[in-house]
Amino acid sequence: MQLRRSIQLSLLLLFLSPVSCSTQNRTDQKMKEDYKYTNALINESSPYLLQHAHNPVDWLPFGKEAFEKAKRENKLVLISIGYAACHWCHVMEHESFEDTTVAKVMNEHFVCIKVDREERPDVDDIYMTAVQLMTGRGGWPLNCFTLPDGRPFYGGTYFQKEQWIQVLNSLHDTYTQDPQKVEDYANSLSEGIKNANIIEVEKDENDFELNTLNEMVINWKRSFDNQDGGPNKAPKFPIPNNYEFLLRYASLTHDKDVADHVKLTLDKMAWGGIYDQIGGGFARYSTDIKWKAPHFEKMLYDNAQLISLYAEAYQATKNELYKEVVYECIDFANRELKNEKGGFYSSLDADSEGEEGKFYVWTDEELKSMLDEKDYEFVKDYYNLNSKGYWENDNYILLRDEKDEAYISKNKMTSADFKNQKDRVKSQLMKVRDQRIRPGLDDKILTSWNGLMISGLCDAYAVFHDEAFLKEAESEMKFILKNQIQKEGHLMHSHKNGISSINGFLEDYSAIIEALIKLYSCSFNEDYLIKAKELSDYTIQHFFNEESKMFYFTSDLDDPLISRSYETTDNVIPASNSIMANNLFYLGHYYDQENYLTICRAMLNNLKNKMYSYGPGYSNWGMLMLHYTFPFYEIAITGKDFKIKFDELSNYYLPNKLVLGAEHKSELPLLEGKFTNETLIYICENKTCQMPVNNSMDALTQMK
Repeated sequence: MQLRRSIQLSLLLLFLSPVSCSTQNRTDQKMKEDYKYTNALINESSPYLLQHAHNPVDWLPFGKEAFEKAKRENKLVLISIGYAACHWCHVMEHESFEDTTVAKVMNEHFVCIKVDREERPDVDDIYMTAVQLMTGRGGWPLNCFTLPDGRPFYGGTYFQKEQWIQVLNSLHDTYTQDPQKVEDYANSLSEGIKNANIIEVEKDENDFELNTLNEMVINWKRSFDNQDGGPNKAPKFPIPNNYEFLLRYASLTHDKDVADHVKLTLDKMAWGGIYDQIGGGFARYSTDIKWKAPHFEKMLYDNAQLISLYAEAYQATKNELYKEVVYECIDFANRELKNEKGGFYSSLDADSEGEEGKFYVWTDEELKSMLDEKDYEFVKDYYNLNSKGYWENDNYILLRDEKDEAYISKNKMTSADFKNQKDRVKSQLMKVRDQRIRPGLDDKILTSWNGLMISGLCDAYAVFHDEAFLKEAESEMKFILKNQIQKEGHLMHSHKNGISSINGFLEDYSAIIEALIKLYSCSFNEDYLIKAKELSDYTIQHFFNEESKMFYFTSDLDDPLISRSYETTDNVIPASNSIMANNLFYLGHYYDQENYLTICRAMLNNLKNKMYSYGPGYSNWGMLMLHYTFPFYEIAITGKDFKIKFDELSNYYLPNKLVLGAEHKSELPLLEGKFTNETLIYICENKTCQMPVNNSMDALTQMK
């Protein structure tokens, strides 16, 4: 903290403006124009980088060439980072990067690098850490200035045009007149970045106690919004791993307050404007405390994880709303994000025709003109064409505010009539909406995010037994294994237009290993576990630090950055280390591999003392700790009808378990010696199994 304060005080060159991320669409007409300027980004595949390929700024992609140019010309480096669905990134582009006067200053005094943070999360992490140390906050666009060797010394987020010009001139003058001052800033900041990546190895015995989680949840409860769900602040992000942990914790500890908060949150998100009531799928976050007005961009990683969350919540509660959300989110992803050759695209922009949310919102007059009186009155009442749904400029965001059962009762409808009218109205609105100019699509396929989507499909299959979900999950995994695993055994991070690029990061390995484990638990095809083990061994070889007992975010085969970082804090996506620790826990049990379990325990032990104070940042670690603080069951099913028994058991919510099964043979240690002429269920714990039973209810009794 003292280092951060000293850095902030020493870098009070300018005040920084607040940042917010959404999107700006680039229309087909714009892309077809003849451009006066073309820079080196024209050869990139990232849609975000290509959007900047015709700026008058002489952008270069991140790499050795850019830094060698900076050293050769003795110029400072600007590293500008954003992504395709970032609204303020595009505002700054329009105001500054498309302006020839601004570009002249940038080109004359700086080597300018553009980075897609989704392609290079390693680069983003380093320079985001730098800006957070300097300013106490971060966001995108991220603009960080460095010495020619890449060491940062100044940065911020969004800058208005005049402010940006002032920053450029001030930094150039300082570097020209007093280079030692810049060198001193860079040394101080680089030291801060390295310190931020130090892992404090916990040397105490790795014993895990429920009290750790109890205290974490007690502190967390203070920030619950028990009126609208989620945290008691805005903006509100739907962070699935937070609510998966709270759901499991509530079930295992019988904490009704936590269970009610999770249900409230999931209901309010599904009713709110953050959820696309017509086409399915969640926006990235809500700008207000009521989940009403989102930034309208839709991200694959959000929807993939929310499919998992709502499927699990349905299993626990049997709330039909949650099933509806799961099916609609999968339909949305298949309809709007799926590549016909395999894989899912990354995101949809918020804007169309230069206006945020235009694709999704409605005017009262528009709805009245396209619907008959009965259906219009239904939309007006059910979707709140009133002060609750009013947004801006005579537009309404469709949202709900009560359970369907309450609406049916209030309006004296039958369930069948209600469903028919709702389906008819949604179909009509979709037909009209499909004629609108669509938001822009970021059509790169990211390995890690696709792993999350495969896991979501598996989780949906495990709960709803819909063969289409398993078939889709297996098809997508086939695409990943064919295209993203190279002959040397390593994963690639990105794929576009048939070309795989960028060596994989820990997030790619952890997400794909998790998806392979979940595919096994649905299909019982042991080839998935074998591949998961192979990738885990590769990850240990190339990412694991024996001293810290944690995994680096980058491989030892990658070109080094100024610091090699760890990702340990759960966020909108769980930390890659927490996913990997969970993976090793499961694989350690499947294969009776003590090395995996030893690493897993050491990783969790390193983080346990940080979990008390900030539960939302350690919820995926919390799910792992639940496995150690409550009975963890290994459910082994053998015999002809093992899949039927699996389906029967999956109708019940059992958060602390793994499943394995086979008809007549298996190489897995937990199945050894368990095959007879009948179908049997073995409930095991700590390598000890109870007497086998042949019906699901008896098996459930053994787990009570």
